[in-house]
Amino acid sequence: ETVYLEKYIANPRHIEFQVLADTHGNCIHVFERECSIQRRHQKIIEETPSVALDDAKRAAMGADAVKVARAADYINAGTVEFLYDESGNYYFLEMNTRIQVEHSVTELVTGTDLIKEQLRVAAGELLSYKQSEVVANGWAIECRLYAEDTENNYMPAPGLLKKITFPGGPGVRVDSGVYDGWEVSVYYDPMIAKISTWGRNREEARLRMLRALDECLVSGVKNNLQLHKDILADHRFIDGTLNTRFLESGFVEKKEPEPPTEHHLAILAAVSGRLLAGVEQRHDLPDQEDSGMWRMASKYQFWSSRF
Repeated sequence: ETVYLEKYIANPRHIEFQVLADTHGNCIHVFERECSIQRRHQKIIEETPSVALDDAKRAAMGADAVKVARAADYINAGTVEFLYDESGNYYFLEMNTRIQVEHSVTELVTGTDLIKEQLRVAAGELLSYKQSEVVANGWAIECRLYAEDTENNYMPAPGLLKKITFPGGPGVRVDSGVYDGWEVSVYYDPMIAKISTWGRNREEARLRMLRALDECLVSGVKNNLQLHKDILADHRFIDGTLNTRFLESGFVEKKEPEPPTEHHLAILAAVSGRLLAGVEQRHDLPDQEDSGMWRMASKYQFWSSRF
């Protein structure tokens, strides 16, 4: 007797707007976040601003986000989420009535402290900013580092976190509470850390993130570190042609070579000794007869670079 119809949106982007509202009738937005890179309908990479929006569209969506918050008499930090289709139309999806994981990129680009604003609102104080005072500067990207099995539908991979090393340097922010020996529990979300980078433009933020991910070390549990590297190096991400089916539509995660075992190390030691002895006896270029030794040299160079 009842039929419910819902519009189908093919290959949408997921774009959300951060809003802040106090008890004095003030409500503003703090620009958007692009959250289209997802697995199992959960975000894993977020960035701000979105390459899909121009100033006019950004202003319109931001104004509508504020209207949603006002219509609900909302007070606090919140996020109004939209689906954005390939023709530039946007549709209300939901409102998250809380601070979100990806709030760090908004803070990096706008210089705001969203948690501080929550505390001010809870204390009955005025927001620190008017809408005209919120200005975006540069670009920021966040990668959610999870203990999960990317080859098994991104299922959680609990276990003992044996070693964790986080990146640093200018424009790099790490939010985490784990340490060497931390137990990734089966009872909670398996997120290990949020790694965020800021750059003067998107490419600088992207390259800075790739460098930060290269500095990151996680051992003891399966994780999605390599997945993030592959996504950021994918031509579609570089071009900004994103949608919520990014990982499902032709993306293939690349696998890093397995680290050498003790058996490999023993072979390496033997080969390197023979190689060095052979090189000491020769000073000219290798001929065809000795090409095998030089092939070993290239393999030695590869394996030694793994440490």
